[in-house]
Amino acid sequence: MLSREQASAMLSLQAEMNHRIDPGWVAAAYPYLRAVIVEGAEAIEHHGWKWWKKQERDTAQLQMELVDIWHFLLSEVLLREGGDQKRALASLMRLLNSKTAVEEIEFDGRAWRLDRLDLLEKLELLIGLCANRRVDLAVFGSILRDCDMNWLDLYRQYVGKNVLNMFRQNHGYKEGHYQKFWSGREDNEYLSEILAASDPEQPGYRELIYSELASRYPA
Repeated sequence: MLSREQASAMLSLQAEMNHRIDPGWVAAAYPYLRAVIVEGAEAIEHHGWKWWKKQERDTAQLQMELVDIWHFLLSEVLLREGGDQKRALASLMRLLNSKTAVEEIEFDGRAWRLDRLDLLEKLELLIGLCANRRVDLAVFGSILRDCDMNWLDLYRQYVGKNVLNMFRQNHGYKEGHYQKFWSGREDNEYLSEILAASDPEQPGYRELIYSELASRYPA
């Protein structure tokens, strides 16, 4: 389970990124749950759902889609609290503490037993809930487990992706002079190495990742 400090760090990162994209993001009230619906459908594609052809589940891509979904769920929690990070943190912790142990979801006039659903059915349920403006972390947490992830894995990947995005922006990505390849290797490869060698539970995890990226980036 996420600690309060980890949840706070992710909300801070998400609010910062939302503000960079649009300083008026709270007033704009973007449809973040609609984005979850789209990302959920993309996750279904990476799983494979066509019964008329052979398909292989791509777990790595599924995990990436879950990190993207988490961006939008965090944004929705923040938006519902008017962008106030303290209130959003309290709301997120309530959702985490009260929902993640639930194994039965009431929705659309029936009870959905998570232990009786496969991954595709859970993704469909997540999409349906979001279409009805519901944020349910019991379903999301169950999907994480089915994709070979836990909450700490999500934290590691989420923070890594956000820090890299911010690092790119701070080094001229928008202006077009950021170097995505360092000594013949893509920046994502350096990030993967840093994440593998770092403890996500240590204090200042976000700052450590940024500092490690900066130490490797060509002057």
